[in-house]
Amino acid sequence: MTQSLSVKCKLIVPVEYRPKIDETLRGFADACNQILAVAKRDNCWNTTKLHHKVYKPVREATGLKANHVCQAIRRVINNAKAVKQIHKFRPTSISLDIRTFKYVESAQTVGVTLKCGRVDFNLSIGGYQVALLRGQNLTSATLKKSNKGDYYINFVVEIDTPPTGKTPKVIGVDLGRRDIATTSTGKSWSGEQIQSARDRFSRVRANVQRKRTRNSRRLLRRLSGRERRFQEWLNHNISKQLVQEALVAEAALAFEDLTGIRDSLNEKPRSKTQRRRTNNWAFYQLRLFVNYKAAIAGVLVVFVPPAYTSQTCSRCRHVHPEKGKSYRNGKQFKCGHCRFEHDADINAACNIADLGKSVSLPESPGIACLLEGQLPLFRLA
Repeated sequence: MTQSLSVKCKLIVPVEYRPKIDETLRGFADACNQILAVAKRDNCWNTTKLHHKVYKPVREATGLKANHVCQAIRRVINNAKAVKQIHKFRPTSISLDIRTFKYVESAQTVGVTLKCGRVDFNLSIGGYQVALLRGQNLTSATLKKSNKGDYYINFVVEIDTPPTGKTPKVIGVDLGRRDIATTSTGKSWSGEQIQSARDRFSRVRANVQRKRTRNSRRLLRRLSGRERRFQEWLNHNISKQLVQEALVAEAALAFEDLTGIRDSLNEKPRSKTQRRRTNNWAFYQLRLFVNYKAAIAGVLVVFVPPAYTSQTCSRCRHVHPEKGKSYRNGKQFKCGHCRFEHDADINAACNIADLGKSVSLPESPGIACLLEGQLPLFRLA
C-alpha cells in the first residue's frame, strides 16, 4: 500500500517571470469560472460531457495550453464534489500534470508550462523535501502564490507504507476541548493555549468588523491565516507524538468516531461563546493527521462508537448515566458502584482502548455493559 503526501517547495522566480506566472494564474482562474458557469447553466457535472461543451471556447478565450484547460475542468468538478457551493475561483493556484511540469532531481529544478511556454525554476528546499522527492516519479503538482507574493509548488509523492498487523495492545485517545487529547497511558495535551488564542482572535475580528475600514477584509484574512496555521502546527505536533508513542509500544490507536457531534451539540441550548468554541473544535483535522502519519509508520488506527465512554467505569464496567450513581465533577470521575475514582478523561480513554481491542481483534473476548434491570446498552464480542 502507498500513502500520498504533498511536498511544499519554494520556487526561486526571477522578477521578469513573475508577471508571466501571474498571467497564467489569472487565465486558469478565468477558465475555471467560465467552466463553472456552463456547468451550473446546463447542470452538467460529468467530466467528459463538460469537456466537449467548454474546451474550445475556454481555450480560445483564455489562451491557455490544452492541458491547462483539461486541469481546469477537473478542478471545477472536484471542487463541486467537495463543497456545497462554489462562488468564484481566485488566481492563486494552478493544477499541473505530467505534461505541464517536470522535476529534475539532479539539478533541483522544475520546469513549468506557462502561457508563454516552458520555464525552468530553481527550488529552495531543505533536506526533508529532498529526501521525500528522492527517486519519485512525480505525476501531479500544484503551483501556488502566497499572500506575500511568493511562489510554491506542491508535489504529490507516493510513499510505500508497511502493513498494519494485529496487536493486542491498544492506546485509547479521548478527544476534547479542555484537553485536546488524553491517552489511556496518562498523557494529555491541554487545549488552554489554542482556546486562548482563538478567543483573542475572535475579539480582534469583532473589533475590526465593527470599524469597517478599507483594509478590514485584508486584515481579517491575515488573522484567519495565523489562527489556522497555529491550529495546524499544534495538531501536527500532537499527532506526531501519538503515533510515536504507539510505534514504540507496538500498539494500535483507538479514537471515538465523533462524526456529527457538532450538529448534536448545537441542538442543545448553548451560549454564543460555547457555540463558537464547539464549531472551532478541530478534532477532525487531528484525526486526518494521525491517519496519514500512522499509515507511514505502520500503526493501526481504529474508531469506536462514543456512546457512554465517559459514563462507564473503566474498572467494573458499570454504566450509570442517571444522576447520583456516578458523577463527573470537573476532571474527576467516581463510580457509583465500586467507588472507583480516576481522572475523567483518562477513564474515558481506558474505555476507548478496551473497545478498540474488540475492534482490532474481533476474535478476542468482548466487553459488555448492562444497566440493572435493562437490556445491554452495547455489547462487543
